Amino acid sequence: MLLTLSSTRFDDAHPASDLGYLLHKNPAHAQNFNLSFGTAHVFYPQADDEVCTCALLLDVDPVGLVRRDANAMRQYVNDRPYVASSFLSVAIAQVFRDALGGKSRERAELVDEKWPFSAHLSVVPSRGGEELLRQLFEPFEYSIETKQLPLDEKFPLWGESSYFSLQLNGVVRLRDLLSHLYVLLPVLDDDKHYWIGDDEVQKLLARGEGWLSAHPSRDLIVERYLGRRRSLTKSAFEQLTRDEIVDENETSESDTDENTPVVIEDLTIDETATQTKPLSLHEQRLQAVIAQLKSCGAHRVLDLGCGEGKLLRHLLKDKQFSEIVGMDVSHRELEKARDKLRIERMPPMQQQRLHLMQGSLTYRDARLAGFDAAVVVEVVEHLEPNRLAAFERVLWE
Repeated sequence: MLLTLSSTRFDDAHPASDLGYLLHKNPAHAQNFNLSFGTAHVFYPQADDEVCTCALLLDVDPVGLVRRDANAMRQYVNDRPYVASSFLSVAIAQVFRDALGGKSRERAELVDEKWPFSAHLSVVPSRGGEELLRQLFEPFEYSIETKQLPLDEKFPLWGESSYFSLQLNGVVRLRDLLSHLYVLLPVLDDDKHYWIGDDEVQKLLARGEGWLSAHPSRDLIVERYLGRRRSLTKSAFEQLTRDEIVDENETSESDTDENTPVVIEDLTIDETATQTKPLSLHEQRLQAVIAQLKSCGAHRVLDLGCGEGKLLRHLLKDKQFSEIVGMDVSHRELEKARDKLRIERMPPMQQQRLHLMQGSLTYRDARLAGFDAAVVVEVVEHLEPNRLAAFERVLWE
């Protein structure tokens, strides 16, 4: 199994060969690393000021694997030595450990810089075809080149296989590129060569930090990476959405400004006084949004970052809105919206008007095209500053 990482000159002060400092591997020397399942070879086919390419050649020993498990006869005849899988992920983690962790003793200033990288994988399994490859990698804005491989070049009538060559091109931090490969290669293969235990959840969260929670295919990634083990996937989802879940009591308190005046009404029936509060600021915002949507004549409306569906509930009450779509990155919030709106109990006509879907505001999504209006209420302030430009592109393009 072969993985190559290539980069061109970063700037006048940093030649392409500085890639060796980031990977902690000297371009002048070939190195071998003994792993529990074989040997990893690291060498540089090209290393000059303009272009630098590092190759990781993984030699999996299937016979050695069988010797540890006498019943695993299938290890003798399989694709493991030739395709990108969890074996390659483990090799990346061990051979490029410092680079994956974002460390560089010699060029620490370059760790957080985005470099022009090209990663090429000779054989990648993808039973979901090219579509799955793009579904997983395009949200990172890589330019993707794929070629489907035949079952056997000598017998073209046998047709195409479920294997692809894959090349990812993009301007990205090296540690991010390695993290994407580390997590997504076992997802594509949909298998792991080792027991999936509780520690795998923490590995996934650590390597997916900063991107996994917002990935449009987050659920697929989590389920496949954790071997569809329900207890592990549940734990992962709970930790991923922990910061997204807002306690209702805290929300109601924060929605009311502490300086908002309290109206006191005299009740002549029992001659007692009761304090009533005006509409919360959040409710006032929703009412203002609905008024604007009605005035502009919108019929098909998107609620981006819909949360538990407060705006959706208002929109459903007005027949002007023929199609209402709520999107949120949090699976948990969408479930809460489904429960609070009681979608299952809605009349068929109402159900046809409303759709809920999971997605991110910072990744392009073809499902968002063609609507009359998009609403973003109390969402922008929760986005990281470095994601605002991506959000703007998604919203306006």
